[in-house]
Amino acid sequence: MKLLLKIMFIIFIVWIGVGIYLINTQHEKAQMVMGFGVFYFSFLFMPIFIYYRYRDGKYKKYILNDEKLKNAFKNVGKD
Repeated sequence: MKLLLKIMFIIFIVWIGVGIYLINTQHEKAQMVMGFGVFYFSFLFMPIFIYYRYRDGKYKKYILNDEKLKNAFKNVGKD
């Protein structure tokens, strides 16, 4: 999965590079290439990346719950 993400990211970088080159040369399909690049990034790369990063429950330490809020506000004002 990690290798797949690296390959997909390299494809995205090359794709955007080609799109920037086409925009600078004022090619008629430049906007289309850039649009598909954004589509690729937001609907293919990012969901796979998010799944890979948070599949093992690593996100749980970032979720606020009552216990974490009580601990955070317990130390407020005790300077």
